[in-house]
Amino acid sequence: MPRLGGGAKWSLEPTRRMLADLGDPQERFVTVHIGGTNGKGSVATMVYAALQASGYRTGLYTSPHLVDVRERMVVDGIPIGEDAFAVWTTRLRPIIEASGASFFEATTAIALADFAARGVEVAVIEVGLGGRLDSTNVVCPAVSAVTNVGMDHTEFLGDTLAEIALEKAGIAKAGVPFVLGDPDPATADMLRCAAVGAGAPVMEVPAEAIYAGPLRLQGRHQRKNAAVAVAILEALRPKLPTSGDAVAAGLARAWLPGRFDHRGRWLFDVAHNVAGVAALAEALVSHPPGGPVHGVLGFLRDKDAVAMTRELATVLERIWVTCPSSAPAHRRMDLESFAAEIRPLARIEPDLDRCLSEAADGAGTVLVAGSFHTVGDVMARLPGFRPFG
Repeated sequence: MPRLGGGAKWSLEPTRRMLADLGDPQERFVTVHIGGTNGKGSVATMVYAALQASGYRTGLYTSPHLVDVRERMVVDGIPIGEDAFAVWTTRLRPIIEASGASFFEATTAIALADFAARGVEVAVIEVGLGGRLDSTNVVCPAVSAVTNVGMDHTEFLGDTLAEIALEKAGIAKAGVPFVLGDPDPATADMLRCAAVGAGAPVMEVPAEAIYAGPLRLQGRHQRKNAAVAVAILEALRPKLPTSGDAVAAGLARAWLPGRFDHRGRWLFDVAHNVAGVAALAEALVSHPPGGPVHGVLGFLRDKDAVAMTRELATVLERIWVTCPSSAPAHRRMDLESFAAEIRPLARIEPDLDRCLSEAADGAGTVLVAGSFHTVGDVMARLPGFRPFG
C-alpha cells in the first residue's frame, strides 16, 4: 500500500518515533478512536461535545482542515496556538526529515503532544485514511468505532468493500470495545468478524437506530451518526461516566464547519463520495434551504464526479463544476475528460471565482460542495470567515 504522495510503504513507525521522542504523550490521557468512510468527523465531534458537556477537558483531532491547519487540533473549543504549532514543528523537524514522515503523520504527533501539554483528560481521534496503517492507530483507545464502509480511496485501501472493511477494522484491539455503526449487513459482518478476530468485544448499533433528540447538525444521516455517538459514549462510560442530560446537551450543540453548513445565502457541504452526496441530496429535500438552489461542485481526480453530479442534478436548479486551485496537481480533476457526460447536467468552468459570481447572481441559495479543497477555497474568500466556528 503506497503512502499518499510517495512510493514508500505505509507504516506506523514514523509516528511512533516522533511520539517516543516526545515521551509518548498519547499515554497521558484516555482516547476514543473513530474511523469509517462517511460520518466519522461528525461522530467524533458529537462525542467530543458530549464529553465536554460532561465536564471533561477534551481534545478533538480531525482531518483534513478547510482553511487553517490548526482546525485539526482543538481543546475545549480552542485550537492549538500558532506559536505552539511552530514550537512542536521545530522540535520534531529532525525526526520528520530523518524518517520521511508525511504531513499527516507529523500533525498527528503534534496533536497528541499538544493535547498532553494542555492537560486533556480525554481525546477523540478521527482516523485519517483507512485505519490499520493510519498514523492515528498508534493510540491505545478506551473505545474504537467504525461508522460505515463505502467505496472510497480505493487506490489506497483496496478495490472491494471486503478489502476496505479489513483496513478500517484494523483499529480494533484486543479487549477494547469496538462500536459497529455500519447499517449494511454485508459490510457489518465483515467488520464484526475482523474485530472479533482481533479480540475486541463488539457493540452493534442497530440499522434502524436514529437519535431523536435536538441536533444542530442537520439531516437524517446526522441522526444516525448521533446514535453511533451515543453507543460510543455508553461503551466509554465505565472509564468516563456521563449522564443522559449532559450527552443530550452536548449533541444539541455539536457542530463542525462544512457539514450542511448555512452561512447567509451560502450552504457548504464536504460530501465528496457517492454515499456522502446521496446523504446531502436527501438533506436538501428534508431541510430545503429556501428559494432556488444553485450548486458549485468541485471534486478530486479519484472520485466518481459523474455519478455525484447526476445525484445532485435531481435536487439543484443549476450546477457549475470546477476544480479547486488548492488541490495538489496530481489530484486535480481533468474537467474536459468527462465533459460529454457532465455538460447536459452542468456547466464546466475552471475559474472558481467565475463559478461563484454566476451561481450567486439572483435570488436563492448557493451550495458549495465536494472536496475539502473546494469548500475551504470558497470559505476563505468569505469576509469574516472564522474556521473555528
